[in-house]
Order: sequence, then structure tokens, then C-alpha cells
Amino acid sequence: MKEYYYDKLLNIKTQDHKNAYTNGNTIHYHPYEPTPYDVLELLFTIYPVKQTDYIVDFGCGLGRLNFYIHYFYHSSIIGIERNEEFYKKAIDNKNHYMAKTKRKSDKMFFLNCLAEEYEIKKEDNRFYFFNPFSINIFRKVVKNILVSVEQKKREVDIILYYPHDDYIFFLENETLFELISEIKIPKMYDKDPYERILIYRLNKC
Repeated sequence: MKEYYYDKLLNIKTQDHKNAYTNGNTIHYHPYEPTPYDVLELLFTIYPVKQTDYIVDFGCGLGRLNFYIHYFYHSSIIGIERNEEFYKKAIDNKNHYMAKTKRKSDKMFFLNCLAEEYEIKKEDNRFYFFNPFSINIFRKVVKNILVSVEQKKREVDIILYYPHDDYIFFLENETLFELISEIKIPKMYDKDPYERILIYRLNKC
């Protein structure tokens, strides 16, 4: 099982609290579920990230994506998590990860805050969402990204795994983000059409 293999390799635990709600609010916040390692392997085979990228994972949970990217690609990455318990477990995972890998910690951070209250940094250029919250919150986060780009022009991508229809409609009809890649998850997409990754890039025009 890759879930066991990678967690052991990275010296972390990311399956705790799977399918638990972030705070009991089922209207705006969806249950915690880490991106499967199979999906991460596929994503970064097709869409590689660079050491110079600054990635933001909204609704990072226990930090699986963060450790995977930091370990294999050495990119800067920050995880945003509103649930304090999840945040503390992500920090525990970070301590265990650092103890085993001896990697520097200056390129990986976790913040315990609301996604819409995170101040987008001028370096942030890749934004990951595994269907973490309602369209209302997603709109606010995307607005913050757009404001940041107005202040500092740069290429930015939004990466959606298991994308909700409302997210897609909003990006394609109310923003200048354009779809640049669709990755269908093998063996899973045929049974569930939401099992795919969509990557949107902001049109510079």
C-alpha cells in the first residue's frame, strides 16, 4: 500500500481523522481527506514543480501534500489549515519529518488560519485545492490571489483535485483563469467523473 509506504518514508501520519469534518460545519467546510499518493505521483509526473515555485495548499489537513513536495521537489510550500487540531498534528508531522530527513525547514510552513484570511505573498504562484470548502470561500480566496497578482505580476496556476462544479463554473465564467490541463485518474475516473485534476492558469491578457 502506497499510503503506508510513503507515510513511513516521510516519517509522518496523514490518515488520522480521515473523513472527519474540520470543525463540524458541514455547510462551508468539507471532511478531511488527504490526496491519495497515487494521485500525487500522477500529478507531478505530468505537472512537475520547480524548486523556485511557491505553493499554497488550502485545507492542508495533516500536511501530506506539503511533505511530498518538500521531499521530492524541494519547492517552498505553505499549508493553510483552519482546524487547530489538524494544524497541531501537521506540526507534529513536520517535527518527525525533519528529524528523519534532516532537511532544512525554511521552505515549509503551516498556518492555522482561515483560507480567506491568508495574505497571498508576492512569491506564491501555485495554489492547490482538494475541494476543501464551499464556493463562497473559494471565491474569496481567488479574489485574494487576483489582488496579489495585480500588485505583483506573475504566472499563477490553480490546481483542483476532485473539482466541484461550482469551482469550475466560477473560474471559467467569472475570472480570466483558463484551463491548461485535465488529468483523469486511471481506473477511478470511469467510476467517478470527479476523479480528475484540473489545472487553470491566469490569462495575462
